[in-house]
Amino acid sequence: MWKSISKHGILFVAGGILYVLIELFWRGYSHWSMFFIGGLCFFLIGLLNEVFPWNMPLCLQGLAGATVITVAELAFGYLVNIRLGWQIWDYSDMPLNLMGQICVPFSLLWILVSIAAVITDDWIRYRIFNEKLPTYRLF
Repeated sequence: MWKSISKHGILFVAGGILYVLIELFWRGYSHWSMFFIGGLCFFLIGLLNEVFPWNMPLCLQGLAGATVITVAELAFGYLVNIRLGWQIWDYSDMPLNLMGQICVPFSLLWILVSIAAVITDDWIRYRIFNEKLPTYRLF
């Protein structure tokens, strides 16, 4: 049990750090809370291989991951941006947005981010935890 908790903790922290780095590269800044949503999304995307078959195409894994991120972004955005008023992000000026918290263009971008997260999660599991490295197919 301790091994599982530490493995999941390492994956969560890795995802949090990677997401903050993506934001720093993309926007030039981040917020400390993004570490937590990034870690949570990375962890959940990594669990996709536990729920879906290993031979699931990367495009479908990316779509499933983008759904995870979009739902998490809506819930987290509602809490921190609307209820708490932190104003961490605002998609109000983006097309097809919902309450300024999610929008179609970023949900599509999350597909690519999710594919990268799936591969990164698998690589970390392979290198650090000696798990099997899956083979991938795009479609």
